Amino acid sequence: MNNVKITQLPSGIKVVSEKIFQVKSFSLGFWFDVGSRDENEQNNGISHFLEHMFFKGTRKRSAKKIAEDIESLGGYLNAFTSKEHTCFYGRGLAEHIDQTFEVLADMIQNSVFNSREIEKESRVVIDELYDIEDSPDELIFDKFESNVFTGNSLGMPIIGTEKNLKSFIQKDLKKFVRDNYTFDKLYIVASGNVSHNQLLRLVDKYVTKDMKSASIRKRDLVLQPSADLFVEKETQQVHYIIGKTTYGSKDKKRIAVNILSHILGEGSSSRLFQKIREENGIAYQVNSFLNSFYDISTFGIYLSTNEKSVYKAQNLIFDEINKIKSKKVSEPELNRAKEYLIGNMLMSLESTTNRMLRIAQSMIYFNKVKTVEETIRKIHTVRSDDIRELSNEIFDTSNKFENSTLTRVILSPKNLLLQLVA
Repeated sequence: MNNVKITQLPSGIKVVSEKIFQVKSFSLGFWFDVGSRDENEQNNGISHFLEHMFFKGTRKRSAKKIAEDIESLGGYLNAFTSKEHTCFYGRGLAEHIDQTFEVLADMIQNSVFNSREIEKESRVVIDELYDIEDSPDELIFDKFESNVFTGNSLGMPIIGTEKNLKSFIQKDLKKFVRDNYTFDKLYIVASGNVSHNQLLRLVDKYVTKDMKSASIRKRDLVLQPSADLFVEKETQQVHYIIGKTTYGSKDKKRIAVNILSHILGEGSSSRLFQKIREENGIAYQVNSFLNSFYDISTFGIYLSTNEKSVYKAQNLIFDEINKIKSKKVSEPELNRAKEYLIGNMLMSLESTTNRMLRIAQSMIYFNKVKTVEETIRKIHTVRSDDIRELSNEIFDTSNKFENSTLTRVILSPKNLLLQLVA
């Protein structure tokens, strides 16, 4: 990434750009290093709710005009909230970056949080919450993280609770913005046909509100032992996760965990896909996952299957775990996983939006932009012995689940839960 430039302004804002000469467009993101992890039980969901409310009108723009001012130029505006950061971003043709920048800057500085809009949008977000409740393959991941992160803000759902969503008022939103959406947590990141000097001029011209630096923030994490969790839900299938916490984004072992995850359950050639779906035909959905945060990750295996196949699937999962613990991964299989990981990363970087996302997350987590070449070199350093050692460390278990350090979350109808718990 030789075309990446980084400037930290006296205010604390980090401005990062990547010039790509062969494209005619840009992706521009205003990132705040704040998310649901920075909430408490009383205001859980406020970061995600604010993501919605920033689009609901400023002192000079209505919600409709915010959309029209971007879409009339052929552009696109959106946002997302994670547990550790919030991003407002736009895409457009290179000649329209000034307008897109100005709209985003207006939103994050001058949103009015009208009380009538708060009331309306709370109903919208509650509908979104109900959609998650109706999507067991999504809901179970929230339940899994709430279980393994019991007592920590990382365990709270990004969307919050219905009670909180109904209680938010203008004063709550303004206070949270004042305390958290500050210069020292702001990253302005662009990728595409952009000029770094132009970005700096736009910051000077349009970021005029004094968003002072915040007080020092601590993201404490104290893990507690977690037991199995059984969730009653009227579904046709049983939804099942088995997993645990492991190394976070900052840890050098995370890349090896990522490769282990690919070998076990990511892609149609993975061990679990082949064993559970192709050979035994007992699950349509089966995959491993690695969800990473700054200092910790969740790693595990998810599947959905019928009630008669749950324990068979679990036994097959443990069979594969014990194989990967006891016998070194062959060089061809290891290389396939590496190439799968590298290929997916390189193909994703054909999108300026994905490049912008990668650059921003690298800055937030590492305070630098890690090059693609650096990541590829680290992937290639992982050896078969590393995978086996890591497998034995993570899957500290025997053949029987009762002796396992892993945690299960099972989501299914009540009558089946009674059998599973028994």
